Amino acid sequence: MAAAAISLGLAEAAVHVEALHGPLDRHGLLGEVAGLAQPRPAPATVTRTVWVGVDLDGDGQPDVANPTGHAPRGVDAYGEGCFHASRDGGAREHEGVDYVARAGQAVTAPISGYVSKIGYAYPDNQILKFVEIDNPALHVTARVFYVDPEVAVGDAVAIGHPIGTAHSLQQRYRGITDHVHLEIAESGRKVDAQRLIVARNETVPVEAAGD
Repeated sequence: MAAAAISLGLAEAAVHVEALHGPLDRHGLLGEVAGLAQPRPAPATVTRTVWVGVDLDGDGQPDVANPTGHAPRGVDAYGEGCFHASRDGGAREHEGVDYVARAGQAVTAPISGYVSKIGYAYPDNQILKFVEIDNPALHVTARVFYVDPEVAVGDAVAIGHPIGTAHSLQQRYRGITDHVHLEIAESGRKVDAQRLIVARNETVPVEAAGD
């Protein structure tokens, strides 16, 4: 009788514990306590490329930005998109950096300043345009080509804010990688944008990858 009473008491105690904390496992351990002993899976992460501009004035903020958020154009049938790449069979050098773009995507201001000019990329073409932005304080000027402008001359623009949309180049250069052409000049001298806008890899949680 005593053994039966003890067994009954233990069973009642187990029922009471389960009611409060959940079911016991076969070893008599609480499921949630046993779970604490199991290693938790690492959160899912993804590595993405971000483009970081240099700080020209020492205020701790970037002063140059990638206008499309994509990588520079690689080699295709029309050459390469890097600074000083050969053009016209070596007769001249490429004066900017081509950043890959999807036709119709937003193009953002590579520097802060004001719109000093909107012009045509080619004298014989009234469709392909450029937007020129001047920053007198930094002595920097940027021209972004092959853009359908959404700004006007005299407008103040902030770095990273939209200035227009990318235009397809397929009618003029069939098969070329669509891109925007970025020229940056410091005190009137053309410089390599890839020295001012650097690619870095960062690892973030999957949930943040779409931010």
